[in-house]
Amino acid sequence: MSLDDPEVVRAQYATETGLETRRSIYENREGEDAREVAFRAIAAAHPRKVLEVGPGPGELSARIAMELGADVTAVDVSERMVELARRRGVDAQVGDVQALPFADASYDTVVAAWMLYHVPDLDRGLAEIARVLTPGGHLIAATNSELHLDEARAPFGVSLVGRMSFNRENGAEILSKHFAIIERTDVDGWVTFPDAQAIRRYIGSMTGVGAEDADRVPDDLGPVRAGVRVTVFTARCA
Repeated sequence: MSLDDPEVVRAQYATETGLETRRSIYENREGEDAREVAFRAIAAAHPRKVLEVGPGPGELSARIAMELGADVTAVDVSERMVELARRRGVDAQVGDVQALPFADASYDTVVAAWMLYHVPDLDRGLAEIARVLTPGGHLIAATNSELHLDEARAPFGVSLVGRMSFNRENGAEILSKHFAIIERTDVDGWVTFPDAQAIRRYIGSMTGVGAEDADRVPDDLGPVRAGVRVTVFTARCA
């Protein structure tokens, strides 16, 4: 199954459990925090009116509003994620990036942080993002490489290649169909999985995608150092 399968997405984000499990592995990160790189890219766009698509629990939307003083709206297909974002004071609503309920040229900045690979019809979703952006507006999109954390997956036959419709390797080409100028910033580093159980938790958190592969990880596995491979794209409308 693919990361853009609607059933997979629905199961993944019905609760925050899987997301928080995956986020927890970055607590011992070596190298720059990709979230900070993404935030700097957003700040560099000097946003005034922002739409975040797929905000998850809403931390980034809340930070944009608080630190940059922007007017922020968020839409997510998950009712649970919308609920969590609203608890942070975010103006969040259930919605689909493939059919945004906003007028043309409504926002000067759209943020899509680690979510475009979940969109079933990515071309349609990007067309909608471009539609609601003002001329010269920016899309800030963060994603992973196909080889992200590969050292903790590939040895056990767990691969996301072919499952990620939007990634480091193909992102610029895909964005170029809808945006005039595209900049790419790679953010690489390392995390360490202390044991087999930690890797199993990570793989098992990907409901409908990798959960069935978790048992392939051997019990006697020692610490595994895996590469963090993230890219932040800044795309600008003509």
